[in-house]
Amino acid sequence: MMIETVFRCDDLPVADRFDYWREQMTHLIAPMEMSSEHTRDFEGEARVLELGAAHVWPTKFRPMRFRRTPKLIRQSDPELYHFSFLQRGNLQVSQGRRETAYGHDGLYVVDTSRPYDCVAYGDSPIGVGLEIPKALIPLPYDRIDPLLARPIPGHEGIGALLAGFLTRLASDNGMYRPSDGPRLGTVLIDLAASLLAHAVEAEDVLPPETHRHTLILRVQNFIRRNLHDPQLTPAAVAAAHHISVSYLHRLFRAQDTTVSGWIRQQRLDRVRRDLADPGLSAVPLHQLAARRGFAHPAVFSRTFRAAYGIPPSDYRQLELRARVPDAPPSRPAPAALAPPPR
Repeated sequence: MMIETVFRCDDLPVADRFDYWREQMTHLIAPMEMSSEHTRDFEGEARVLELGAAHVWPTKFRPMRFRRTPKLIRQSDPELYHFSFLQRGNLQVSQGRRETAYGHDGLYVVDTSRPYDCVAYGDSPIGVGLEIPKALIPLPYDRIDPLLARPIPGHEGIGALLAGFLTRLASDNGMYRPSDGPRLGTVLIDLAASLLAHAVEAEDVLPPETHRHTLILRVQNFIRRNLHDPQLTPAAVAAAHHISVSYLHRLFRAQDTTVSGWIRQQRLDRVRRDLADPGLSAVPLHQLAARRGFAHPAVFSRTFRAAYGIPPSDYRQLELRARVPDAPPSRPAPAALAPPPR
């Protein structure tokens, strides 16, 4: 099951905010010393997504310092690897003899079983954390040790896949069912293991299933970045990843879908979001469709109506009208929009 916990300080009396934040963070993560120069005007917000064994932490807070000391480790150690992806602000992280500064798009990992010191500063840092039990990472501790508190590229390769997945989880409120939690957690664990193994050139120790999960995520990321290309076919996708078309189809069958069906679903979803965007209300339908790889307007209209039970022009009117209070509808709205075909 996927369990979500949300806590924020803004609704509390100013004098109580930092103490509340510190108490919640200590209970939900691991005991840490926390301090801030903004205790009199502290603001903070965090969501905790429990995805099976993996926990994801979208957070936003005023500058502060976190310290995990030997005494606190003896008090309680959940034995986790903690990954953080920084979206705004700056971090100074030290563990062992390593100390590194991180800025926007920084990605790093620390070990909760060892002391660390983290200083977040700048304009209200925003980031996404990921915690994974160390026992679930199939790499020896001594191989991971050189990576602790060191910068890991979060804008390319597997680091970009992990950062992108965390960012989508943080922003896609309500997009997932509770039963999706364990599956999403497995994907995150495989991505994190692949990232660490790649960084220490130890991919050979990863199980085949982890390699497959990482490959399918690389393929899906490639498809998302190339939806605008009407020539985005299974053959083109397979060639870009140096695999056979038949193997590509097997990867997607394991996801209970097809390559072409998944491409179509992603295109429809992007166009649907564009149609609901007031900033794009003046853009003709055929242009919005072409931007997402639908080369033929008539084919797009038929595909959209088959997926959602309503023509794209009517969907746009309903969505834009919903943003204007008390605007009378020109026709009855459909009872519900069906999900796009898989």
